[in-house]
Amino acid sequence: MELKEQALEYENMSMSNMSTSDRVHASRKGKELILALNEIFKETKDDEIMDLMKRLTAKKQKIEKRLKGRP
Repeated sequence: MELKEQALEYENMSMSNMSTSDRVHASRKGKELILALNEIFKETKDDEIMDLMKRLTAKKQKIEKRLKGRP
C-alpha cells in the first residue's frame, strides 16, 4: 500500500536542521497522511493502522511544538 509507505517515510524523516518552512510543510504533510489513514481505518478497523496514526500524530505534535517557539 503506497499510503503506508509514505507514512513510514514521514515517520523516519529526520527533524534536525529543518527550517521553519520545512516544519510547516512537514506538519501539513503529517496532517494529510493522518486524515487519509483515518479514512482507511474507518472501513477496516485495522489496529496496525491505528498504531501508525498514533506514531505520526506524536511526530507531528513535536514538529508543531517547535513551530510555536518551544525548543
